[in-house]
Amino acid sequence: MDDKPGPGPVSETSEFLFSFGVIADIQYADLEDGYNFQGNRRRYYRHSLLHLQGAIEHWNTEGSPPRCVLQLGDIIDGYNAQYKASEKSLELVMNTFQMLKVPVHHTWGNHEFYNFSRNYLTNSKLNTKFLEDQIVHHPETVPSENYYAYHFVPFPQFRFILLDAYDLSVLGVDQSSAKYQQCLKILKGHNPNSELNSPQGLSEPQFVQFNGGFSQEQLNWLNEVLTFSDTNQEKVVIVR
Repeated sequence: MDDKPGPGPVSETSEFLFSFGVIADIQYADLEDGYNFQGNRRRYYRHSLLHLQGAIEHWNTEGSPPRCVLQLGDIIDGYNAQYKASEKSLELVMNTFQMLKVPVHHTWGNHEFYNFSRNYLTNSKLNTKFLEDQIVHHPETVPSENYYAYHFVPFPQFRFILLDAYDLSVLGVDQSSAKYQQCLKILKGHNPNSELNSPQGLSEPQFVQFNGGFSQEQLNWLNEVLTFSDTNQEKVVIVR
């Protein structure tokens, strides 16, 4: 038996600073329940909107409201593209988010790219880059337009860095583009399977078509922001 003491309750003298909400994989679609790609997990496509509404009601009525909400991607399901319902479903979910009384920061997952091109997402309400923090006299902390990433400060001395996990991906980009060819070469260099969504036999199972990666350009930018935060003794949360 382990006699080591547990972490115990938070001390009554601990100071509450702030909170933030997190929601992910809403994957809304106006469809009956179904299953995931592997067929082992049930998905409640239509009812997912009710869960979102419940979460928003909870955040809106908290005694100390969250400073912001992080939406971690897959806001609508890929099935919407098959039924040509992508824009309609996204509008419905985004209208629901308008009930939220605090800012929401959106990240992009594979289901965003099943439904939309990167160019579409950049010009949509899922681009919340306008909420970024501008660090005066530190241009190295300004992200490039080549990827969707930014940082913000929900509370003094806390910096959240939102990253583009599909910066390198075959999803959402024109197949005739140099970026697509570059990403396809990387993918096939690590995944010899004819079905590129299959990790079968891979020692690095992350190299599948529905995943993405970070370019060196984005990693260099991240390093600059982390260096700034370290110099200024900020605590950092990575959002992806």
